[in-house]
Amino acid sequence: MMWIVGEILIVLGLIFMSFGIIGLFKFPSFYPRILVSSKIDTVGTITILIGVALRHGFSFFTLRVLLILGLLLIVNPMVTHIVARFAHLSGYRPKKSDKIEHVDHTHHK
Repeated sequence: MMWIVGEILIVLGLIFMSFGIIGLFKFPSFYPRILVSSKIDTVGTITILIGVALRHGFSFFTLRVLLILGLLLIVNPMVTHIVARFAHLSGYRPKKSDKIEHVDHTHHK
């Protein structure tokens, strides 16, 4: 039973990452893309690693997979922040044409 749940989680993680990569091209500039790519990477990899751990049952291999998962949860957001911060500090700014249009949902009469 755990093997089937593990397989389902692995497939769901791959599907999530695939749709995320396709959706990544909808964003016009670097900063929204790095945010989305971080989310795709983190959530997809977490789902896949949990699936791998469930598929293999409790063993030393599973302990290593869970250790990698813990490191991923700590390191991935830090690395994304560092990359975005250094891009900002180096002077990278999106072009005016790259801005996402803000839609005003308030109705003024």
